[in-house]
Amino acid sequence: MVRPAFLSCRELRGVKEQTKGNGKPMQPTRQVRKVGPAPDYPPEEGCCLRGNDYSPVAVIVILRWRREETPPDIENLVRVAVESGAALAGTLQTENIGLEKVICNVVANPNIRFLIVCGPESPGHLVGDAIVALAKNGTDERRRIIGTKAPTPYLFNLPPEHVRRFRQQVTVIDLVDEGSPEVLRQAVWSCYQEEPTKFRHHELCDPGSYPEPPLSGKITWRVAHPEREPNSEEERSRADILRELMSRVRKAVEQKKRGGGDSPSPNPEGTE
Repeated sequence: MVRPAFLSCRELRGVKEQTKGNGKPMQPTRQVRKVGPAPDYPPEEGCCLRGNDYSPVAVIVILRWRREETPPDIENLVRVAVESGAALAGTLQTENIGLEKVICNVVANPNIRFLIVCGPESPGHLVGDAIVALAKNGTDERRRIIGTKAPTPYLFNLPPEHVRRFRQQVTVIDLVDEGSPEVLRQAVWSCYQEEPTKFRHHELCDPGSYPEPPLSGKITWRVAHPEREPNSEEERSRADILRELMSRVRKAVEQKKRGGGDSPSPNPEGTE
């Protein structure tokens, strides 16, 4: 069991307690609840930097280029985020498997209560739109993010519990299509303030860790190509019938090669 600790916001920033001009100690700062992250934190590897585990904010920088063509200004935003006090900061390319990895890492650290999304939107994947829609609307029964324009926003490789926790644990700060290091610094700084601090239309301060233990685990890789998945229950039903047919055919061929018994009918309905 992870024991909670209570730290001041000044301690979280690594700043020593200052004294007033008369040499007397300053008044104690507001205490916030903090816990250690999961033992395997962050469970998913990726192009990210790890900062202060007790910070209340993580940063996603949208990457619309191929990984090996990442522009220097995008790499700089990741560094600025961590140097400004983020717990994690990294780039994100896709609205499905990439986003699933982000969710795994966030719910493994209950101290993360804000997720800043910045950088130029990806015209192909619409990653920023998908994250904002997930926070607002969740997913439907097919695990598709509701209300997004992203082409394949399916979260097949996560337990529903992880998606629910993500939505309950973090507030998404939408800086999509923005890439100013100064704005990002201000956003991160605002998240770990002791008192509510105005940033755009948000009132931000560190609320302390989420009051449930961290969720651990990696994505299942049950679906490696979400873009190939059926788009409707009718398509899924036809795909299931086809897979059953192919399975019967394979078994029939294998049995024939072994020279044993009657071959089963490859028709899943049992008709000619």
